[in-house]
Amino acid sequence: MVLIGVALARRHLLGNPLRILSLDLRRHMSTEKSHAAAVTRLREAGLLRTQGLIGGKWVDAYDGKTIKVQNPATGELITDVACMGKKEATDAISSAQSTFNTWSKITSKERSKYLRKWYDLILAHKDDLALLITLEQGKPLKEALGEITYGADFLEFFAEEAKRVYGDVIPPPATDRRLLVFKQPVGVVGAITPWNFPLAMITRKVGPALAAGCTVVVKPSEYTPLTALAAAELALQAGVPPGALNVIMGNASDIGDTLLESTQVRKLTFTGSTAVGKKLMAGSAKTVKKISLELGGNAPCIIFDDTDIDVAVKGSLATKFRNTGQTCVCANRILVQEGIYEKFTNAFLKAVQKLHVGNGLEEGVDQGPLINEAAVEKVEKFIKDATSKGAEIILGGKRHSLGMTFYEPTVIGNVNNEMLICREEVFGPVAPLLPFKTEEDAIRIANDTNAGLAAYIFTQSISRSWRVSEALEYGIVGVNEGLISTEVAPFGGFKESGLGREGSKYGIQEFVELKYVCFGNMKEA
Repeated sequence: MVLIGVALARRHLLGNPLRILSLDLRRHMSTEKSHAAAVTRLREAGLLRTQGLIGGKWVDAYDGKTIKVQNPATGELITDVACMGKKEATDAISSAQSTFNTWSKITSKERSKYLRKWYDLILAHKDDLALLITLEQGKPLKEALGEITYGADFLEFFAEEAKRVYGDVIPPPATDRRLLVFKQPVGVVGAITPWNFPLAMITRKVGPALAAGCTVVVKPSEYTPLTALAAAELALQAGVPPGALNVIMGNASDIGDTLLESTQVRKLTFTGSTAVGKKLMAGSAKTVKKISLELGGNAPCIIFDDTDIDVAVKGSLATKFRNTGQTCVCANRILVQEGIYEKFTNAFLKAVQKLHVGNGLEEGVDQGPLINEAAVEKVEKFIKDATSKGAEIILGGKRHSLGMTFYEPTVIGNVNNEMLICREEVFGPVAPLLPFKTEEDAIRIANDTNAGLAAYIFTQSISRSWRVSEALEYGIVGVNEGLISTEVAPFGGFKESGLGREGSKYGIQEFVELKYVCFGNMKEA
């Protein structure tokens, strides 16, 4: 059995700079800070869905079971949602297969119109959707609003890219032949998405799938199903045909196994842990599914001694502490060249000390809670391991006085690459500082990991930028920039950080099959 636990199926990345809060959202932040008021607002907006979506219909779990969805900042219940399993997953797959027979045959221009309308509706409801993300995931409202804009951008991009899935005419080896290559949609897609970016990780998968002509069954995290359901509601309002997009949440193992075992599901796309990704990869072998995996990271952030300190501090802060450190491209290790180690550390500490921790519904908050108690215990485990091996806590290092799952922004020094915190993702607000001597040392330390998703370089040398970027064994490299994700560029990693790419023109290729057609005996009459 494949266990797709949401505690493992975590992650992801919001890549653009935070957008300016709208007047409406600022007004909400100042007048409706309570959990209850926020829930009421969402219910009145028609975006607080609690049932799964199968074949265009909202349905309860067949056995009546439900899951509680709670606010990680307060522990308060938001609502109960349907807890689905094998039977519901089977019906969702059947619905997607039936709709695929029609959806795949309409023109790309028609599919583009549906995606564009969905994009427009998400932006029209961006304030409510941001509020929903903050309630169930915990990130500050300004970050949640940034995720809404970023997530919607994938729908806009793939609405346009749908019309650019080009084939080829190949010069033939004989005069009486003509050789063509078509690109056709792969079929029904199973998409398993994490809790840390509950909208963007759906649109980044569903956007290109629908654009290519595929239909989709989405399994969101049990921690954050409400954003997925609200997005699905807007897709229906946009006219996306019943069955083209299905959303089922609940028993992760049952749903995951059903997707793997189905011969109708021809593609699986997953964002989460490397451990679960490996199980999915093995499970897909039985039916030889196409598979895309966006897995764990262990991002090095290398600060060279010729850097602009202000730029390096700003970039490091952004890539480390966004979403409370709960992204797969967070700077998991900050490598600082010895000549500026003390200067950088002092400047970085001043910046971290200014971070305001609190309930994301409150104005001015920079860091919200961790997703659950297990996440806090993991951070504590990593801190304990590091300090037992000689690391020094420079700032923070304990649970926040706010209680719940809040944790202090933390900086630790005297770290080496053999500590657990440098071998695995901490997925929390902890910045380990590692000194290094030479460029060669930095590259060696950075590449000493099975992960290879994102890396960061801060230097004012153009030649060093090129040289180190080429030497780093990572799928994404940010140079003098901590926020690197965008819908127009490919996202994915090397080594055990996954397979395939999401976003950009490369992302839609993950959802098509190549068909070669040979016309023979093309003799003139």
